Amino acid sequence: MVRRVLSLPSGRIALVILTVIALLAVLGPFIAPQNPLATSSDTLADASGAHWLGTDYLGRDVLSRLLDGSRVSVLGSLEVALTALGVGAIPGILSVYFGRAFEWITLRLTDTLVALPFLLFAVAVVALLGNGITQAMLVTGVLVSPLFYRVSRAATLAVARSPYVEAALISGASIGWVVRRHVWVKVLPPVAVALAQTIGVGFVIVSTLTFLGIGVQPPAPTWGGLLASDLGYLTQQPWAPLVPALLIMVTVWACNLLADTIRDVSGEAGRALVNNRKARANRLAGTDSDLTHVHAGGA
Repeated sequence: MVRRVLSLPSGRIALVILTVIALLAVLGPFIAPQNPLATSSDTLADASGAHWLGTDYLGRDVLSRLLDGSRVSVLGSLEVALTALGVGAIPGILSVYFGRAFEWITLRLTDTLVALPFLLFAVAVVALLGNGITQAMLVTGVLVSPLFYRVSRAATLAVARSPYVEAALISGASIGWVVRRHVWVKVLPPVAVALAQTIGVGFVIVSTLTFLGIGVQPPAPTWGGLLASDLGYLTQQPWAPLVPALLIMVTVWACNLLADTIRDVSGEAGRALVNNRKARANRLAGTDSDLTHVHAGGA
């Protein structure tokens, strides 16, 4: 699948952007030119050689705060996506094989989670457990998990009715072996699409919560927190919110672009794409061969 994703320009663009964002999350705190928490008297300064993106209302270097805050944004979105994957995909697959009682319980829990407003529920949990990004992201991941439950359950139902799966069960194969050998291969593409989309949704959720001051308390820098603080000084720096907003928008766009690419290259559409590319390559090779023979005959 990775090779198919890389074969499309959209897949390469999405992976390049997400790789850059991941590098910012890993290296950002180390390559920040200044201390992101250090204040100075040079408040609301314009971009200069000393401060490439200017300073905020407390004189802190904006570029350093963006680089340092990238780690929280990326890790928070990954926590949301991986929590939703684990909580949703595994019960979704097992609900097809573990009987009517397990299926009924998981379906009712999924319906309940769908009905809960994630933002209000995250605020309530943070109020109970303390203002931490990990608690907020884990709770949000659980609330997003119905997407993975439904995707994995639908894909498993399609595979479970296949003759080769029924033959494996009749021959005595365990459910675990059938899931690992037959089901997971078919479930993986739609789950990968949902995972890429959920990472983008995670960025929006992290930015929303930090914009509201939930999960990470100032002065710790986050993209959402920078966006919120910049909006209070639009008269002095009307361009300041553009940089954190652009980072959030580009990251979410790259996640959605990657999800669309995975969908395009998986399943029947992916096989058709590969076959079309092979046929086009064969036609081009045949054309080049014919031109070579024509030139050789003319000589």
